[in-house]
Amino acid sequence: MTTVNSNNQVSQDLLNSVNTRSKTSTTDETQDRFMTLLITQMKNQDPLNPMDNAQVTSQMAQLNTVTGINKLNETMSSLIGSVQLGQAYQATSMIGRNVLVAGKTLTHTETGGYFGVNVPNGADSLSVAIKNGAGTTIRTLTFGKQDVGVNALSWDGKMDDGTVAPSGEYSYEITAKTADKTVSSTALSLAQVQSVTTSTSGAKLNLSNNTTVSASEISEIF
Repeated sequence: MTTVNSNNQVSQDLLNSVNTRSKTSTTDETQDRFMTLLITQMKNQDPLNPMDNAQVTSQMAQLNTVTGINKLNETMSSLIGSVQLGQAYQATSMIGRNVLVAGKTLTHTETGGYFGVNVPNGADSLSVAIKNGAGTTIRTLTFGKQDVGVNALSWDGKMDDGTVAPSGEYSYEITAKTADKTVSSTALSLAQVQSVTTSTSGAKLNLSNNTTVSASEISEIF
């Protein structure tokens, strides 16, 4: 049976129980449990030495704080869920679109392949070494001045000897220079958005190169 403590105050066990249970209970359940326990304590108090009104008021104030936080958490969870669902719906419009994302692979078809580079500060020249599956450089491409930011590039599919390379997957390394000094650059792979996945961290885009990225990781959309 629940009783008051020796000072005829509301037992601290009451609030502790409510605080513990509220982590997994709804706000209404928390309030109902508190009132049930409080009424039980009041029924079992000493009528000649009743509970301290100030203590009851304090406990009620703490309950309001607990339930208020619960309501805020419930509201935020609902809001986050709605935002994530909205992001997923918006992301579906990307399906079938080509995008540039960080990566060092390209797909060569009969007409060559496309890729890109992000040069935060621009560059006077750019060198691209295209490699086959064995890691051997089969073609070295040189480009002139590159603007600040994302630049789309292409390879005609030919090797250094002028013959056409077999269709398939290739890797590449990029070197950007300004005044003969290497500058910062990021290689970008071209891929197609094939589907959208929702997760606790938001919508994710599944690409044709078997990678998954968030919308914020896309450098350019075609």
